[in-house]
Amino acid sequence: MKYINKLLLGAVSVLFMASCVDDSLLDYRVDKPESVVQQEYLNEYDVLKSYVDRSASPDFKLGAGVSLNAFNERGLVYSHIMSNFDEVTAGYAMKHGAIVKNTGSMDFSGVEKFIATTQEAGITIYGHTLAWHANQNAEYLNSIIADREIEIDPNDANNALHAVTSEAKGNIWDWQLEYTLPTPLTQGVEYTLKMRAKASSPFTVAFWRTDGSSTNYGPDIAFGDSWGDASVTFTPTMDATRLQFCFGTFAGDLYFDDMVLTASGSEENLIENGAFDDEDLSGWGKPGWHSYTFGVEPVAAGPATWWTNLVTNSDVEGDDVSSFFATEITVGPDPATIGAAGTGADGVGRAIVVKSGDNPTNSWDTQFFVKAPQQLLAGQAYRFSMKVKADKPATISSQSHNNPGGYVHWSMIGSPAVTTEWQEYTSSGVISGDQAGSNGMNTIAFNLAELKEANTYYFDDIVWEIEESGNTIPLTPEEKADTLSWALDNWIAGMLEVTNGYVKAWDVVNEPMDDGNPYELKTGVGKTDMAADEFYWQDYLGKDYAVMAFNLAAQYGSPEDKLFINDYNLEYNIDKCKGLIKYVEYIEEQGARVDGIGTQMHINTTSDKDKIVEMFNLLAATGKLIKISELDMGIADGVTTANATEEDLQAQAEMYQFVVEKYLELIPASQQYGITAWSPLDSPKESSWRADQPIGLWNLNYFRKPAYAGFADGLSGE
Repeated sequence: MKYINKLLLGAVSVLFMASCVDDSLLDYRVDKPESVVQQEYLNEYDVLKSYVDRSASPDFKLGAGVSLNAFNERGLVYSHIMSNFDEVTAGYAMKHGAIVKNTGSMDFSGVEKFIATTQEAGITIYGHTLAWHANQNAEYLNSIIADREIEIDPNDANNALHAVTSEAKGNIWDWQLEYTLPTPLTQGVEYTLKMRAKASSPFTVAFWRTDGSSTNYGPDIAFGDSWGDASVTFTPTMDATRLQFCFGTFAGDLYFDDMVLTASGSEENLIENGAFDDEDLSGWGKPGWHSYTFGVEPVAAGPATWWTNLVTNSDVEGDDVSSFFATEITVGPDPATIGAAGTGADGVGRAIVVKSGDNPTNSWDTQFFVKAPQQLLAGQAYRFSMKVKADKPATISSQSHNNPGGYVHWSMIGSPAVTTEWQEYTSSGVISGDQAGSNGMNTIAFNLAELKEANTYYFDDIVWEIEESGNTIPLTPEEKADTLSWALDNWIAGMLEVTNGYVKAWDVVNEPMDDGNPYELKTGVGKTDMAADEFYWQDYLGKDYAVMAFNLAAQYGSPEDKLFINDYNLEYNIDKCKGLIKYVEYIEEQGARVDGIGTQMHINTTSDKDKIVEMFNLLAATGKLIKISELDMGIADGVTTANATEEDLQAQAEMYQFVVEKYLELIPASQQYGITAWSPLDSPKESSWRADQPIGLWNLNYFRKPAYAGFADGLSGE
């Protein structure tokens, strides 16, 4: 290296001069300290940007990361950057969190001054960044997609059938409410009774049918302490003439509304005035010796209600199985298996596939579990639906569990009859005390070994909803996406209106790829340690959030602007580099334009050189502009500035030279956008970025380090 050669030359010169000195002066000779020799050598270098070969790389930009405020002061930072670099990137001040206020207004005054200052200095700005998950005004973004308040009119009322009991008696039949049907039910026909119901405290009402001489019992109906939908299906064994609702062990208020009784295949409601819009109670009655009261009353409108789906990946088209588990032939529970394309409902898409075995000992030897992300207590209204089929006809039973395999109760949502054709199964009601157990339940278990032969079951479009209420209601996913699309448009339009005409290159999308799943996007879903300024646009706008961002940047910018996507650890995780390239291909397949790819390269002296070369080769093969967007370098495993040895600093210089040389060697000149030194100076102790590490080309006193020589030699090819 040039540095080593200079030191050798200096050492030879010192020896030569020493041989010519009078012996009488030898006792008074003092050699220059090594640090002085080194600094004199470094001082011989010219300003850094002078080492860029403009003839070989005419469009190459040597950039630096800066603090906007420090640069705008036109002091030492300004003169240092202006002397050594072609371009600047603001570390924070051009990001969403710095510009957008909690009201949604935007303050571009600092950016406008930054533009004026850089114009005066004759250097350009690299825009950083338009769409990221960090440094966002998350408070504002979350506020515009927060639950919507609903004004409740206390005078708005709805008629309902209201029964009031004074005390809880000893037997369930001690309080009975009866409805005499205008037309008797038909033996052997399946009927469904649906209603809206609530109670002053959660209670399960016994539901019976009678023809006057015999009675059918169940299924029972669970009432919650807020309005909820209930549904039961039954097949009478006689021509029943009367419905009976029994609640003898309950004290308090019961409300019935919107009662609909239909025969299978029919839409005719067999209950007259089931909505109780009229006060006519024809057909309704009670045994003469029962002293409770009932009647039609206007019930004041309560809080708004809505249904929330608890199942992630309901349509099984994604890879997330956090809601689905299975035990197969006593092995499990384990995450469920998603079948191949074509296994889904009606041969479209994918399905959960669970296989049972021959001659099972118990019906639960093979089970399919649907798990909710929260505990559900007694009184919680729910709706469940799924599409299901099997290779052989079978009946499957259901249980309530607290986590997969944690049995609570033998019955949950009935026993679907499964055929070899896809069919939809639905159930709704209110979770009973038995189903919830003492600690609540969160899992529906289906016993798939009722059939004593091996079978394969397929499940798709699985939805488990709970009813929630309040004076606010969540926005739908579509409403959130629409609102955030507007917010992203407003933000990018505002920034490019201020910078258009001067900022000609942008990090449009920053750090999209997940570290653990490098071919997938980052997500905040399930993250419990979310920072205050963290917000994942992609969680609401989907994979096309980047398509939208690039299209907006092209729409509001100039045709000649260079639009980049940028990420870190591409030299550390080659799959992440490949994943980013795949995502660029996807973005362009959707019609957006991506001009370049930025690789951050926050590396160490021990970083794998072979992987760095592999990354550059992969990026070069895209044909895109390639930029090292945030180059800085620590020493080994986080060595601090005070503990860095001369050997450490020399290793840093060598690695800087290697990176710069390989960039210029492996990236064709026509694709070389340039290199940005993210932290030109070492990082101070109080910094939020690689604190107290000697990562820069200069130390904190603006003295050049060996890293400066390595970087300069890399640029010049010496």
